Amino acid sequence: MSTSDQRRERILELARRHGFVAIEDLARRFAVTTQTIRRDINKLCEQVLLRRYHGGAGLPSSVENLAYTARRVLCLEEKRRIAALLARHIPDQASLFLNIGTTTEEVARALMSHKGLHVITNNLNVAGIMSGNPEFEVIIAGGAVRARDRGVVGEAALDLIGQFKVDFGIIGISGIDEDGTLLDFDYREVRVAQAIMENSAQVFLAADHTKFGRNAMVRLARVAQIDALFTDRAPPPKLREALAAAEVALHIAEADTATEGRATDDDAAA
Repeated sequence: MSTSDQRRERILELARRHGFVAIEDLARRFAVTTQTIRRDINKLCEQVLLRRYHGGAGLPSSVENLAYTARRVLCLEEKRRIAALLARHIPDQASLFLNIGTTTEEVARALMSHKGLHVITNNLNVAGIMSGNPEFEVIIAGGAVRARDRGVVGEAALDLIGQFKVDFGIIGISGIDEDGTLLDFDYREVRVAQAIMENSAQVFLAADHTKFGRNAMVRLARVAQIDALFTDRAPPPKLREALAAAEVALHIAEADTATEGRATDDDAAA
């Protein structure tokens, strides 16, 4: 990790501890210019980890997610690495749920070379992607379609999911607290994700590093209720301890020095 990355991690830790960090104070603490701190804060804001305020930055809103169009391009390469790694753990002829999210959409793309998958989803984007493989059976949940991301939520979606018991439930998330709480913004989306978890033999969570410590107001579950976390960077120490205590497998898709990137496994349960 570069010096700038380490400094940004520390800035984020301070913001989580105090709720707000001032540019002048950070410049003195790290013995760098205010311009350097502004660049750091801008980078963290681009990743939706902080929100700019006059003179500094604070934690982003816990009640409003970033726009879907922005989330589609945020950490796109990291999401693709995560998706490629997760896809290696899904065998041909498997049955699976895929829920709403830009990361699960990348997982759908990474699974396109598989054979004979049976897919149930409440994500119209996922359904559009995976229906392109004639060997797949794709079932779409009914319910209310959200215009902002083409996700399907509501009682009809819950009813359909409850009719199946599948091999793998693949879910995304908006935030993961360091104590291991999985968080999201929409209670209706959370109910669907909970139904997916209840009806899956194994639950795989796909989340890039910007989700670590990110706040959202609706509790989805605890990390103990998932079987594996697929991410692109080692989680913070407290979260890693929570994963190990719950015997959750941790798979990290790291970037190498080249443009492509390589996927490596780090099993916390091992």
